[in-house]
Amino acid sequence: MTFSQRSRSVFKTIAVVLALALPTALTISSADARAGGGFSSGSRGSRTYSAPPSTTTAPGSTSQFNRTYTQPGAGMNSTAAAPARGGLFGRAGGFMGGLAAGFLGAGLLGMLFGGGLFGGLGSLSSILGLIIQIALVVLVVRLAMSWWQRRHAQQQQPAYANAGADTGAGSAPQPNYRSGLGGFGFGANNAPLEIKPDDYEAFERLLGEVQAAWSNEDVAKLHTLATPEMVSYFEQDLAQNRTRNVVNKVTNVKLLQGDLAEAWREGETDYATVALRFALTDKTTDRNTGAVVAGSEQPGEATEIWTFARRPGTGWELSAIQQTN
Repeated sequence: MTFSQRSRSVFKTIAVVLALALPTALTISSADARAGGGFSSGSRGSRTYSAPPSTTTAPGSTSQFNRTYTQPGAGMNSTAAAPARGGLFGRAGGFMGGLAAGFLGAGLLGMLFGGGLFGGLGSLSSILGLIIQIALVVLVVRLAMSWWQRRHAQQQQPAYANAGADTGAGSAPQPNYRSGLGGFGFGANNAPLEIKPDDYEAFERLLGEVQAAWSNEDVAKLHTLATPEMVSYFEQDLAQNRTRNVVNKVTNVKLLQGDLAEAWREGETDYATVALRFALTDKTTDRNTGAVVAGSEQPGEATEIWTFARRPGTGWELSAIQQTN
């Protein structure tokens, strides 16, 4: 089997691009060695699979969770972990699976017998007609799936849906001078929650204390600052650092800007999601020699979305960290 000169050039170009991109990706990963490891981890209650609203501090989108204990459920608007279904719309079989297999088989047979990928499908007009039919089938499938998801969500509302609701669906969020979106949750499914100046001071304090405990590898301290789920992720990341014989030090943490994305109550638990832009010095050193292996002594900045949770009789604790896009 031989390749044309043009094909060889294309392959060489791809190889060069990958060779240049790989070190860059490694550099980005190393620079995000702070608490959370540059991942989106944790849980936001029933809103885990809903992106928090954008804010002045973080006007872009927010990454979905890479690590979370919360499973998708009714009302979470997520089908990422939905089980495969058989029948007409099954992912691993059914009518659509057989139809796709038939199209692929026709194309492969055409290639084997010298007719090209579409050799087994007939003339150009037949191909165009086939494309139109596929488009119509896809449209019908999407409409049917959308209808089924809405019906399924209506039949399986979560148990907390109407717990403690104090406002109607038409109630507008009350203003809060520290938040561009108001210090209240939205809709009728949650009781209103006001975030006060003392709460913002707690969020800023937790930002510094979590990073300090992470840098000192103080798991006991992290247990007093974050939920058990978040501590489990911190422990995993610290274990990986020990395996690589490195330690990550985050110092000179200072909040530069922050604002509230949303706040709400679920049962007895309060949640507040806050956008934070902060300065820090983030470096990773060799555990034995102290030599810097990633990051630098120069200060930098980071913008992340932190969610805090509070239960009756306790203070706020870190429940989730999400990266911004």
